[in-house]
Amino acid sequence: MSKYFLAFFGLCILLNPLNVNGQSPASANEPAATAAVKPAKAGTGALEDNWNDFLHYTVIGRFDLATGYAQKIIDSNCDPLQLLKLSEDNPRGYAILVRVQANNPEIAPLAGKILDIIEKGRMMRRTDSEIITEEIKRLSSTVRGKYTAIERLRNAGEYAIPYMLAALADEKRIEEFPNISAALPEIGKAAVRPLTTALAMDNVGVKGFIIKALGKTGYPEALGYLKYIAENDNSEQLRTMATESINLIDSTAASKSSAELFYATAENYFYKAESLAPSTDGNNANIWFWDKQENRLVRQAVDKSYFRELMTMRCCEWAVRADKDFGQAISLWLSSFFRVDGKGIKYPEYFGKGHANAMTYASTCGPEYLQEALERAIKDNDNVVALGTVEALSKNAGEKSLMYRFKTSQPLINALSFNDRAVRYTAAVALAMAEPAEKFAESELVVSNLASAITAQADANWPKETADNYAIRSARAMLKLATTRNSVINLAGAMDALVQATGDKRDEIKIVACQILAYLPSPDAQRAIAEAALNRDNSADIRISSFESLAVSAKVNANQLLDTQIDQIYQIVESRETGQDLRSSAATAFGALNLPSRRVKDLILEQTKM
Repeated sequence: MSKYFLAFFGLCILLNPLNVNGQSPASANEPAATAAVKPAKAGTGALEDNWNDFLHYTVIGRFDLATGYAQKIIDSNCDPLQLLKLSEDNPRGYAILVRVQANNPEIAPLAGKILDIIEKGRMMRRTDSEIITEEIKRLSSTVRGKYTAIERLRNAGEYAIPYMLAALADEKRIEEFPNISAALPEIGKAAVRPLTTALAMDNVGVKGFIIKALGKTGYPEALGYLKYIAENDNSEQLRTMATESINLIDSTAASKSSAELFYATAENYFYKAESLAPSTDGNNANIWFWDKQENRLVRQAVDKSYFRELMTMRCCEWAVRADKDFGQAISLWLSSFFRVDGKGIKYPEYFGKGHANAMTYASTCGPEYLQEALERAIKDNDNVVALGTVEALSKNAGEKSLMYRFKTSQPLINALSFNDRAVRYTAAVALAMAEPAEKFAESELVVSNLASAITAQADANWPKETADNYAIRSARAMLKLATTRNSVINLAGAMDALVQATGDKRDEIKIVACQILAYLPSPDAQRAIAEAALNRDNSADIRISSFESLAVSAKVNANQLLDTQIDQIYQIVESRETGQDLRSSAATAFGALNLPSRRVKDLILEQTKM
């Protein structure tokens, strides 16, 4: 085989637009351009034509024409079930649609909308109550009918469970119970969430069916719920059944508490274990609840982007319900809630009106839970949770709480070196505002982060509003350290940044920088304040504030100015063209410098009239 033939063969593979999963979609006797455009059954009319034409022009690379037919499908307001049928009759064409949506920016938005319509059709069929009810009845028909029904109920997945449980609760259908209960575990993984939720019911008989079904499914997600029954249920029979089902799933779980098992499931949700992925294919996923008044399962669709976080929270809530002292669940619950808030989308409806945000709960929780959540976030490199917990700690935690040691580490101290500057800066502000009294090795990191924050400029990853916020917070934290003469955190390391800040474009930063420098003993600090006060480009308010800071510096550190600066200040004091407020503040600073009396004598004599 020549190298030219090999090259040609490879090129054909690369250029074949229908190559899906490494297989050529066209048979040897079928042109590549039409292999995926097999006609659906009659009766679909214009929709079928538009669907086939869309696929045809997509296959041959005429995306300009394919776009038109895609738009026709979307604008036709077609029956989603009809489009679903067309896609199922032509699985190769559906594969092309999926591939185009993923890889072709030119037509991807339209392909995505067509996929949404198909998914809507799939959802309509899966949730059709008449179909599901009929298939449940078919379970008790012929052997063939039973297997067909099980397959269709498995396709309905979690949506079949409420109807199956309702049938099991109907004493008039008692003859069907064996077949329905036998079919429950056949639904598979999709049945676990609604079944475990339904364990909250009072019907002992149906609960028994559920417990047995959960054991037969073999999914560990059910372990916490089963152990909770084994620990707490009033029925000895149900407790025994629950223990038996636990042993069927994992015999080692029998030695663990329900709180531990719930927490293990919560962590699996938090870390996005594939086995706990939502069973829906669209943008939403279902969370199930037991309505005690109506004695039935109800579902609420939630955005799939935070489904796992919401389920983590629910499992943590069960862990705390099982053991109110199981504090680990509280910290994980907070971490999940911060992730939910980080999505920036509306809360699910079941949260109810006026539900507090994650920060409200975090601020109410003790620092122990926050530090544990922060430790996890640092380990996971989770910026959203790390920032949320550090912000919460900065609101109300004192020195001892901030220096809290979790196992062998100090999470907030570790946050000073985190890879996200918002987390680093917030941690530094929190530690500074706590006015630490005991020395710690990382105090220099506090200063370097505060200094970095006040000089950080806005960029693509650091919006102006964010930059301003952290600059001001950091400046105020340093001012507090300066005015309280804190002996633990030495602000000398921020000298260069503070001097630079006296020329900042933001007025508040200029003012606060001078106020901080007033307490630093360096001549450079005092001279930088004087430059800000003497700078004619600054507003009168900034110059007056700077002279006030210069007066403080002079009182604390005595005169460290250059002679030229002193002369300039004197000129302002003696000038009758300068505003009275500015002259007054300059005079106060001049006096605080405690200069030789000759200057004052000159000032008096110059205003004397002979």
